[in-house]
Amino acid sequence: MQITKRNVDLVVDDSLMRVYIAAPQPAGRYPGILFYSDIYQLGSPITRLANHLAGYGYVVAAPEIFHRIEPIGTVIEPNDLGRMQGNDDARRTAIAEYDADARAVIDFFKQDGLKPESQIDPNKIGTMGFCIGGHLAFRAAFRDEVKAAVCCYPTGIHIGKLGRGVADTLSRMGEVKGKVFLAFGSIDPHIPEDARQKVIQGLENAGVDYTLSLYEGANHTFMRDDSDRFDPVATDRVWAEVTAFLSQVFQDRTF
Repeated sequence: MQITKRNVDLVVDDSLMRVYIAAPQPAGRYPGILFYSDIYQLGSPITRLANHLAGYGYVVAAPEIFHRIEPIGTVIEPNDLGRMQGNDDARRTAIAEYDADARAVIDFFKQDGLKPESQIDPNKIGTMGFCIGGHLAFRAAFRDEVKAAVCCYPTGIHIGKLGRGVADTLSRMGEVKGKVFLAFGSIDPHIPEDARQKVIQGLENAGVDYTLSLYEGANHTFMRDDSDRFDPVATDRVWAEVTAFLSQVFQDRTF
């Protein structure tokens, strides 16, 4: 379906956070998806992914994850300097600040969803993210409101690497009440086999309802269409599986 695009501003910890929103054009009530970028923030490759998901019938809200550090609208270039910049921004952001951002967007979904004219169904909230955003999407699922979390090549879960301090994501997996979908590339150097197994073991120990897909020959960040690691076949497979997963969670259940 066709979509609309806009920006809203939310204030978190006295910092203005720009949130890019892509939504279905037809009137109706749709699930809200908290959508996390990688370390390069909301450049065209990420907004294209957000737009793609919105076309399947979701209100997609993508916050700028480094709003406390970077000026509003900053897109970090995906090159060597940009990688250093993005990783430094990640390092300087407290884990509690990331969690506060998730709470702000989820609260926005809930509050906006109370309006008669809203497109958001406040009882159907999910999250999706890539790289660091995959980790953030998993942490967002600690909130009871989150019914589905899609984590694409989520980095740092196995070692607690996310921001300033050590992330307790692995030890808190039991807090996840919704369903989780994880997508990994088989040759991703940031999440090798031993890292994946540590995540899987944590999910199993916590009793999380999860689905894991491993894409053979896919590298890290394989869904970014401006990257030399872009894999269109694996990306198409992810979208087929993810849209089916989200449809099952949100259309086949009453909350």
